Parts: sequence; structure tokens; C-alpha cells
Amino acid sequence: MSEKHKKMTMNYFINAADELINEIGIENVTIRNIAKRAGYNSATIYNYFENLDHLIFFGAFKNIKDYALSLNQYLTDADNAMDRFLKVWECFCNYAYLKPNIYNAIFFSKLSRNIEEYITEYYSIFPEDLGIHHDTISTMLLKGEIHDRGMTTVMDCVKEGFIEHHSADKLNDMTFLVFEGMLPRVLRGTISYEDAKNKTMDYMKVIVQSLLIKEYSFYY
Repeated sequence: MSEKHKKMTMNYFINAADELINEIGIENVTIRNIAKRAGYNSATIYNYFENLDHLIFFGAFKNIKDYALSLNQYLTDADNAMDRFLKVWECFCNYAYLKPNIYNAIFFSKLSRNIEEYITEYYSIFPEDLGIHHDTISTMLLKGEIHDRGMTTVMDCVKEGFIEHHSADKLNDMTFLVFEGMLPRVLRGTISYEDAKNKTMDYMKVIVQSLLIKEYSFYY
């Protein structure tokens, strides 16, 4: 089997999974209905994917293309590393809270391999979904764990003197915990989309303010 044929066939299955995720909900997607939508028998899927979770992860990942491609627009007016750190979080939350089931499935998934391996594999099939970004942002988008993704922009804040090096983990962990705590509330419907976005960024602003060692004017 040629690499071209393999990617083409995987593409059929991933697109089918993506369509079904958006039509019937991620929790209702099965090997059988993906295969039927793609025009193959169910057994064929296992020639290309480890299991259903692997395929659903890829199908779900197609849904964060809009986030990845929107980052440049969000970062247009970013003047420094702290602006980038906050604007990346703002963009991420704006899209994650819009599709909480999908983002929960991606970033809190239980896969057999490191998530970063799956992300690298995905972008090898769909390189156009990654876009072209600032070096730090490109590095971040290829990270699998949210903690690692956040640390790429946090370390730029250290380099530009906004926070102490020993505060990097604290800033990264605390902001991640805000998101980790807010996403289930969005999933349960106990907080509105707008309130979730606004409260997340307000809390992150408080965290940043507590760790700053250099003057910084918040952009919002």
C-alpha cells in the first residue's frame, strides 16, 4: 500500500467521523456508522487506526482547525510575550467553550500513545490545518498536553522579563486549572458561553497580575 493511498483512505474515514461528530454528537459515533458513511466495511478501519478512540480523536481534531487558523488574527495586535500568552488563551477558550465535548475529547482523551504523536500524525495528513504562525505558536500547536502547550508561551514571558523563571510553572498550572475547572461547567450547561469566556479571562488576569515583576498594560 502506497503512502498516498493510505493517507487518502484515512482521509475518507476521518472526514466521515468529523461529519458524524457534528451531526449526531461525539458520544454516538461508532465504528459501524463511520464505515458506512465512508463507504467501507468496518474491518477496514483497523488497517488504518488503532481503535475507535484513535479515529474519533482525528475526527474531533478537524474541529479545531478554525481555532488554529484564527490564532494569527487574535495575535495581530500582540506587542509582547504576555499579550501572546493571554490572547492564545482567549482564542482557545472562545473555540473550546463553543464545542466543549470535542475539546474535552481531544485534550482529556485516554489514548494508547502520547497525544503529541497523534497530533504530529494528524498534521502529516492535513498540513493545511496547521497554518503558518510565529515560531512559538507553531511549537505550541504541535504539543499534545495542554500543560506543555501553555509552557511554550509562558517561557517567552520569562524571557521578556514579565515573570520570574521560578513562577513559570505556577502561571502555567494556575491558568490551566482555571480552564480545567470551567470546561466541565460549560459541558453541564451550568454557565453560559459568554460568562465562561469572560470569567476565565478575568481569573487569568488576576493570576498574571499576582506574578508580574514588570509593568504590563492589559489589552482588555
